[in-house]
Formats: sequence, structure tokens, C-alpha cells
Amino acid sequence: MTDNHAHESQQVVGLLDPLFTTTAARGWFSDRARLQGMLDFEAALARAEAKVGVIPQPAVNAIAAQCDAALYDIADLAAATAKAGNPAIPLVKALTARVAAQDAQAARYVHWGATSQDAMDTGLVLQLRRALNAVRTDLGCLSDLLENLTATHKRTPMVGRTWLQHALPTTFGLKVAGWLDAIERHRSRLDELRPRLLVLQFGGAAGTLAALEDNGLKVASALADELELGLPAMPWHTARDRIAECGTVFGLLIGTLAKIARDISLLMQTDVAEAFEPAGERRGGSSTMPHKRNPVAAASILATATRAPQLVASLLAGMTQEHERGLGGWHAEWTTLPELIQIAAGALTQTIDTIGGLDVDAARMRKNLDATNGLIMAEAVMMALGPKIGRLAAHDHIEGACRRAVATGRHLQDVLSEDPVVSQHLKESDLQRLFDPLNYIGSAPAMVGRVLSARHK
Repeated sequence: MTDNHAHESQQVVGLLDPLFTTTAARGWFSDRARLQGMLDFEAALARAEAKVGVIPQPAVNAIAAQCDAALYDIADLAAATAKAGNPAIPLVKALTARVAAQDAQAARYVHWGATSQDAMDTGLVLQLRRALNAVRTDLGCLSDLLENLTATHKRTPMVGRTWLQHALPTTFGLKVAGWLDAIERHRSRLDELRPRLLVLQFGGAAGTLAALEDNGLKVASALADELELGLPAMPWHTARDRIAECGTVFGLLIGTLAKIARDISLLMQTDVAEAFEPAGERRGGSSTMPHKRNPVAAASILATATRAPQLVASLLAGMTQEHERGLGGWHAEWTTLPELIQIAAGALTQTIDTIGGLDVDAARMRKNLDATNGLIMAEAVMMALGPKIGRLAAHDHIEGACRRAVATGRHLQDVLSEDPVVSQHLKESDLQRLFDPLNYIGSAPAMVGRVLSARHK
């Protein structure tokens, strides 16, 4: 193994990589993995063509023996790629040379009837299969953590906030159930995506498989079987909806992870202090302020969400490709989709770590419910008074009471206890009940139950 090969196999970590991706995700889309995907296609192509009788059986082993990415110098291939326009061209040339050095006859059948894009697209699909399997597993892990958190806090009352202001009581369990429900939809999307995405690309020079004469579809079927991929009705060289859909699904996932991160970062604010990322030595600290506990995982996830829309947009823009082979649009996918999936994997890992060690302060949540001296329960009182004097009249009357409570710095319940209109229709025991936040969480527990039940259907 050359120094270049050793360097590649060690997957040297960039300074910022741990913030935005994972070692595993870098492996899915490393240069070595890209080459191996194409070489797996070439080896499978030889086996499929031999089965159909297109090439002699003895050529298969000679070709397959050279289909190991560790045998090739990435720096040399990179230099040749700049001139060739894609890495498959110099790779096939190098593969042919290596096969010829061992078996000149077998070398005649390398890449028989295929085109560069067949090798690159199918190689990418093989990489994507590995990525989808790993992400699906991680999403399951996140769902398990969210399910436990939801169940634990099914009836933990907290402030519901709209426009960043106190609105009505809710439960932390319902908030987390919203996260869980969205993650479950992403798991479904990945499952729905797989049969459309994980398919063979094999069309030859112009998508007709003309070089294989009457054996084109037979080879295609055998090749799909060899690689355990679906067999599409036709090649998709310039029909890039599969790739764009994949990117969009990952963009949606990142958006949901960012929603979770945004919520947690807001709950971590000093003035709120209701939930926190896991604590640890040197985690979330400041270079100058010893007391800081910063939402570092949230920051990484939110940064990923800032990058993702442009990456998804590039894939969508690249769909407008020319005739039977794209000019530029296809090329734009090569780094865009891997980057998108790698940062999604990083955000997912950060979210798993955060949820797994989330520090929830239920007592602070309860305390914050009374931060406005009972104003958060104003709607509850209005709805109780509405049947007596009419909803609009009740709204206006309670609104006036709220203004008096704010002006005097008194608790709304005390102000209402002295209000003759309220006292005429509501007893003190009624007000006591109405000012208990757990009596005004509506269908939140039932909704939580629905989300939890849906996981196990």
C-alpha cells in the first residue's frame, strides 16, 4: 500500500469534521468508497455477462481480482479525472491495464457494453444503500429515546409559547411527541424512498444497450441480481428525480433535527432554564466566562440546517439535463449529495447524544408557568365565564382584569376574586381549579398516547 493509500484508509479527520459529520459518514462517501462502488459494478458486470454468455467465464475471476480500490492510486486517478471529465474513465483504463498484466484475453472484456455513468451512478447507489441503512438505524435509536422522554413527561406541565411569548399551558411530553411524530415520518420516507432509489443504472453509451445486441436486458437483469438492486424499466441517465428525491428527504430530516435543536436551545436560555444539553467537562464552555453552558450541539445542527437548503436546491436545479447525457447538472451531484447526507448524519448523531442525556428541569417548568402571575390562565377563565355572559363579553372583561393585574403587580386570580362580575358566576373553588395548569392541557395526554401507540402498530 502506498503512502496515499495509507493516508486514505486512516480517514484523517478535519478540524471541523466532528462538529458537522461522523467518521462513519465520511467513510460512506470517501474517495476510496467511491472507487469501490464503481469497481463493485465492474466485477458484477463481468459476472452477469458471463452468466448470460456475453463474455467467457474465465475472464470473470481475472477482472474481479483487480476490483479492489486499495490497488489504485487516488492521486493519479484524480489528476486523470481533471482531464477526462469523470473518474470512471481513468479508473476503467487503470482496471483494464491491471487485468491485462495478468490476463490479456480477460482485459478485452472489462467494462463490456457499459458507459462511465453506469459505473458511477450504480456505484453511488451502492454507497447510498449503506448510508440509508445506517441512517435508518440511527433514526430508530432517536425514536426510542424520544418515546421514553415523551412517556416520562406525558403530564409534565410547562409553558406553551407562541411568537416566543407565553401562550397557554402544555406538557413537555406533547412537545417531545411532536418531535417523535416527525422523526417517525422521516423513517417512513426513507422506507418509501428505497425501492425508487436503490436501482441499477445500466444503459450503455446512449441508454439503449446497443453494444450488447439482443442480450442487453438479460445482462441488466443478471447485473441487478448480482448487486441486489432493483431493475428499473429503463436507464435513468438524465432522469434525476431519484437523486433529487433522496436529497430532499435528507433536507427534510435536517429541518426537523434543527426544529428540535432550536427548541432545546431556547429552553436552555438563562431566563428559561427548563431543559439543557448534557453537561460534561469542557462541553459548552466559554474561552473567557467560566459560568457559560452553551448549546453547542444545537449550534452545529442549526448550522447544518443553514447549509442544507442550498445543497437541496443544487440537486433540484441539476434535474434539467440535456438529452441522453447531462452536461454539468450530473457533475454537480457528485459532491453535493454526499455533503448533504454527511452533514445530516452528523446532525442526527448530535441529536441522539442530546436527547439521550437531556437534562429536564420539571420544577423550573412548573415555576415558569406562574412567571406572569397567572396571566397564562386567562383563557381558561374566559372560557368558563363565556357561557354565562357570552364569549366576546367574557374576553373583554378578562382582558381588562389582566391589565389591572399587570398595572398593580398582583396575581390575576386575586384580581378576579374581587371582581363582582366574575364572583357572580364563578366560585372561589372554580377559580382555584381554573388556575391549575394541569386542568387546562386539553387533549395533550391523549395526543401523546396517539403518537406513542402509532410507533407500535
